[in-house]
Amino acid sequence: MKVEELFLNSLLSQSNKDASVHFMQQRVLILDALALGLLRKELIDTLGYHKARKILTRFGFAHGWRTAKMIEEDFPEVLFDGHGGEHLHRLFGLVNTTNRVERNEEGGGLLIRTKMENSYEAEQHLNLLGTAEEGSCWTLTGFASGYETYKRGREMFFIETKCISKGDPYCQMEGRFKECWDHRLDDHLPYFEMESISKTLKEQEQQIQLLEQRLAAHSKEREMLENPIDPIQGFIARSPLMIKLISIARRAAQVDSTVLVSGGSGVGKEHISRYVHQVSSRADGPFIPVNCGALSESLLEAELFGHAKGAFTGADRARMGLFEEANGGTIFLDEIGETSANMQVKLLRVLQEKEIKRIGENITRKLDVRIIVATNRNLSEEVQKGTFRQDLFYRLRVIELTIPNLDQRREDILPIANLFLYKFSVSMHRNVIGLSRAAVKRLMDHSWPGNVRELANAMEYAVALCSGEWVEEDDLPPELITSDEPQLGFNPLMPMEAVEKKHILAVLDYHHGDKRATAESLGMVLSTLYRKLSLYRI
Repeated sequence: MKVEELFLNSLLSQSNKDASVHFMQQRVLILDALALGLLRKELIDTLGYHKARKILTRFGFAHGWRTAKMIEEDFPEVLFDGHGGEHLHRLFGLVNTTNRVERNEEGGGLLIRTKMENSYEAEQHLNLLGTAEEGSCWTLTGFASGYETYKRGREMFFIETKCISKGDPYCQMEGRFKECWDHRLDDHLPYFEMESISKTLKEQEQQIQLLEQRLAAHSKEREMLENPIDPIQGFIARSPLMIKLISIARRAAQVDSTVLVSGGSGVGKEHISRYVHQVSSRADGPFIPVNCGALSESLLEAELFGHAKGAFTGADRARMGLFEEANGGTIFLDEIGETSANMQVKLLRVLQEKEIKRIGENITRKLDVRIIVATNRNLSEEVQKGTFRQDLFYRLRVIELTIPNLDQRREDILPIANLFLYKFSVSMHRNVIGLSRAAVKRLMDHSWPGNVRELANAMEYAVALCSGEWVEEDDLPPELITSDEPQLGFNPLMPMEAVEKKHILAVLDYHHGDKRATAESLGMVLSTLYRKLSLYRI
């Protein structure tokens, strides 16, 4: 996992039972910046400048040490990311680190210099105590010192070289290993008292572990995962790729041009198509989805265009088609790449003339409908192979929205997983409150070939089988747990349904989600494959 993939709303949970807040399953507190500023002033007024600074510096050191320890347990790769500490500073709302320089100095020493903006500490010091004679970001330098000391296993101390509280344009701190510092550290070292604080922290960690064990044995928290309102209605999107795509979709919704939505199976093509409809001027009209690949050619034609009474055997009455039903709204043609050459000609005429004829009629009926189509095929390649009409392709691809696979937007995995966790917890009447650290790591390590649909199924599986209040690694589907391990041989006791499902998934993956090729390899018609996929919820 990359440090940029850590988001506060994915790691923070709150209990409805006892009002406790947890960050990565560790209890934390949310404090007002002004209250902390008043505490600083009270400490200085009561204890004096030097004692107050010592308390706040050691408090910051402990915060940084504990944070590094939590990160190491859950995301060790994040701890050793060069920008981990500064990202956490921003995550906690402490300060915005805008420039970080790390370089080796002569003699083997390491220098870390960070520029900081919007420091809550300097801001409160100025507001409550006025201009300072020296830097006032005591807890921030303490945090950096504690974090880097734990991370590197060596004493490392940061001192503030610039601070807005003493008139500088911005705050800046420098960090070096203790033995690599010059005389400037001498005036700051007494505020850390390294031996005392390290011993205290280790003792406190042991006490916390014992306390957590007792709490787990005698009481359980009941929480419901809170989902913050996303800036994009109807979407949970953190990755730049998805945010850009949704922005394009919003602009496309303002016109009636045909939209081609492409992407792998399970990425959410219908979801974004509904979004285009909902933010368009046609939002009050119907949204009619049609799975073109699940219907035979004759049945698809009857469904789309309707028919007159007596047009064919069994047509005992006239019937309106889905194009007419969608008048004033949007029709969504999924799996457009599965349509026959004959059907492609008829769809081209609809796009060109904006009118249809029911089967068995000569009456032309005008349409006022927006057409959105979707496919997991590469239609450009299908045109080259001659299986898809070039003129229809260009008519359909006026605007193209290509949805990236979930593996390409890993920032979205945890927020989406948490949303499904919440929804399934409510629908199943379970008190599942979050994902354990091991479960989070499994989710982030998985490649998600089935994209968002696979993630939804995994969360439903986990909530259904979870025996506690946290989803553990063993609660996840077997394919997530064993995906990075050697695969076991064939199990002769596996039920036939499980064997068939496993084989279909393997063939589907082999053909990269191409259902027509999958059906041909399996020796079944396409509609049968769709029924199997629906049955097995693939």
